[in-house]
Amino acid sequence: MASSSSRADPSGIFCKEHPDAPLIEDYRAGDQICSVCGLVVGDRVIDVGSEWRTFSNEKANADPSRVGGPENPLLNGSDLTTIIGGGRGEAAFDEFGGAKYANRRNISSSDRALMNAFREISQMAERINLPRTIIDRANNLFRMVHDGKNLKGRSNDAIASACLYIACRQEGVPRTFKEICAVSKISKKEIGRCFKLILKALDTSVELITTGDFMSRFCSNLGLPNAVQKAATSIARAAVDMDIVPGRSPISVAAAAIYMASQASEVKRSQKEIGDVAGVADVTIRQSYKLMYPRAEELFPKDFKFFTPIDQLPLA
Repeated sequence: MASSSSRADPSGIFCKEHPDAPLIEDYRAGDQICSVCGLVVGDRVIDVGSEWRTFSNEKANADPSRVGGPENPLLNGSDLTTIIGGGRGEAAFDEFGGAKYANRRNISSSDRALMNAFREISQMAERINLPRTIIDRANNLFRMVHDGKNLKGRSNDAIASACLYIACRQEGVPRTFKEICAVSKISKKEIGRCFKLILKALDTSVELITTGDFMSRFCSNLGLPNAVQKAATSIARAAVDMDIVPGRSPISVAAAAIYMASQASEVKRSQKEIGDVAGVADVTIRQSYKLMYPRAEELFPKDFKFFTPIDQLPLA
């Protein structure tokens, strides 16, 4: 591949014998050649063009160029490193027979730990279909904890899991500890400990979770129709407002409300089925349901169409 260029080349290279003659650029050999006398006036020309061309109608940035890997602002060196290749002579080796120049591509232990944590966060997020915004927030949280050295002695996997849990809460799409635990190698207890330590160390907070944060996802996973989901949402909200379930977690209240609404509809779900989706024990759902049952008539929305009357609902 070769092309010609004029004397006005920004590099300022020209043939001394024929200064006005255009130069021929041989990209394959990396040479600049005088078009009149054939003298090689420059070598090692860098081709800054694309590695290949695309002819699609997509955005211009879809055309890959030789620009190297992307910067990662979360790493200390922004992932911009240099490799020094070994030479061919004796000068390339020291007296012990090793390479004379150290490879600057060596990653520091700090960056290696960050990269492993980012990879773990990404893998966990992919298993439960979390978007990129949550992954980025979790990565930033982990970086702040790592730089502050606030959780010494805690495993990076536990910190990564807790950061993912916090990121979900802060982005308004909370996941339960059991859901994070299911895609992590860390116990629920350890994730909970790191969660509290991170909030304290970073002086940050998360919004309180409510029954509505989980209702749509739980009902969807259970295959319940919109009418049942709407009724369950109303039941859970009313139970909290009327202080019928004091001290109960929003997840257990949501699960009990789904159980009550489904039992009154045509599409019934058992406590075990709901517990498997919500990540709570059957007995936990039963305890919340027992508190709600005596006032079921007040909890159901007025426009709900009962398939099973309230007086025929299970007692527990």
